[in-house]
Amino acid sequence: MEELISILEFEIFSYKKFSLTVFNLGVVAATYVLTWFFLKLFRLFINRSIKRRSWMERSTLYALEKLAAYFAYTIATAIALEAIGINLTIVLAGSAALLVGVGLGIQQIFNDFTSGLILLFGGTVKVNDIVEFNNTVGRIIEIDFRTSKIKTRDGITIIVPNSKLVSDNVINWTTMDDLTRFHVSAGVAYGSDTHLVKNIITDVAKNHPAVDQTLPVKVQFKDFGDSSLDFAVFFWARNSWEIEFVKSEMRFQIDEEFRKNKVKIPFPQRDVHLFSEGKPESPDS
Repeated sequence: MEELISILEFEIFSYKKFSLTVFNLGVVAATYVLTWFFLKLFRLFINRSIKRRSWMERSTLYALEKLAAYFAYTIATAIALEAIGINLTIVLAGSAALLVGVGLGIQQIFNDFTSGLILLFGGTVKVNDIVEFNNTVGRIIEIDFRTSKIKTRDGITIIVPNSKLVSDNVINWTTMDDLTRFHVSAGVAYGSDTHLVKNIITDVAKNHPAVDQTLPVKVQFKDFGDSSLDFAVFFWARNSWEIEFVKSEMRFQIDEEFRKNKVKIPFPQRDVHLFSEGKPESPDS
């Protein structure tokens, strides 16, 4: 017993009035192990409660687990520092001026933290939602307290500050209705049979398997462009994650049908006027 006590009281590090013993390290390790075990039990309890009663949404559970983990480990760190002999009251009082300066420098971080709480507890976007952000479509794979991770169609993970998802324009495709309207544009040469063009792009859209057949496909003659007659075909579809590939397939088919029916797709044209130096332009030129 005396040997155990001597081992626990063995000093690993000593400086002036501060000393670090084996016992202190044991208390620190035990504190973090108990915290980890408590969080495991907490997560298990919440998961079972959800399965039995369905009283909490999955996103709220995720937020609650994150908040509990941050809170628990903060308390554990405070206990660990006290266990090794560091007085937190003195530390905080001595660093008050420093904390004020740091606080002014981390306003954006605090903004991101607050936005993270908004997203985690009933925000407009949730984990596994498909969003469009800065012309990029991706699936949210993680929402933390400061940043979120969005995985794009190309498998690239983008780390986004939470304040951007709260304050910027974000399209949440998941919260929309199952059916969403999309469009594909097409331009044809002047002199083309506009009714033939309308029939071609309408048939292409209607015959694509991804297009919903219960809602009408509509064609819009958008404008007389600089070099082309501009059309757009509007259709309804469900597969928003793969919609760009659907549009690509439709463009391939439209191009093939235009070639079969001798409908030309123009290229931009510009008129160039040449003037001789020192000679004014004639009225008939």
